[in-house]
Amino acid sequence: MRRLIEAAVLAMVLAGGLAGAEERVERNVVFGMYSGLALLMDVYHPEQPNGYGIVFISGSGWTRELGLDATPLKETGQEDIYAVPLAAAGYTVFAINHRASPRFRHPAHLEDAQRAARFVRHHADEYGIDAERIGAMGGSSGGHLVSLLGVLDGHGDGDDASPVNRESAKVQAVVARAAPTDLTLAAAGSNHPLFGFRRSDRTDSVEYRRFVAASPVTHVTADDPPTLLIHGYADAVVPYRNAEVMKTALEKAGVPVDLLRIPGGRHGPTFPGAENPPDYIGATIEWFDRHLPHR
Repeated sequence: MRRLIEAAVLAMVLAGGLAGAEERVERNVVFGMYSGLALLMDVYHPEQPNGYGIVFISGSGWTRELGLDATPLKETGQEDIYAVPLAAAGYTVFAINHRASPRFRHPAHLEDAQRAARFVRHHADEYGIDAERIGAMGGSSGGHLVSLLGVLDGHGDGDDASPVNRESAKVQAVVARAAPTDLTLAAAGSNHPLFGFRRSDRTDSVEYRRFVAASPVTHVTADDPPTLLIHGYADAVVPYRNAEVMKTALEKAGVPVDLLRIPGGRHGPTFPGAENPPDYIGATIEWFDRHLPHR
């Protein structure tokens, strides 16, 4: 029955339905400032909260347009596909903007994602969620960032003047769609949007070491959160191999992990070209249902 409900929710979202969802969204909450630039998030408040929060990061190739009228990352439509069903399932969802290429380079993207997680944790009581059990979901470049929220220690700075920055940025459950988990698998022929320079094939080069350091797979340890990887098998932008190497690393560390393979699925939030795709929305909700509550 639950899968039928989730499928119906997804169908309504994709058709532009789900009446009343807009009224439950708190727009443009400021979660940080950078040199006068406000970092914004939209908060999706569920009608029947389950007491858990999820940081949601849309995919963008780590890049946004430079124009002052550019579409915000948090309003690209991916939130309709994933954040709305998560809110319908009871989760309070925090869809964020972050600084982006080409104006900003790594680690700016990551710093903003971590700031968002710290902000959500610091204000957990106000949002009615458990500060100790926060999840993260994202796709493509957003999948890269939420994976880093899972594998990095994310310790807060106890001496920071901001109480938000004293909070931990580590999340307790992750769902990553089409995530670039090993950046050394990226094509070496062109500048990478995260860095603005090419990946070198020389493993002793500064460039190669930076690609390694920014890869989630590099930082996997036994204390990392349960992670669901969802990846299209025909993805030519972020090859399926990324999911395989991350799954292997997490398994080796003893971390609960699963890989949902989308046959024929290419790169994109709905896996274009997928052949009888599994219920990836339902699987996402079930993963958080299983792993976010205290065990």
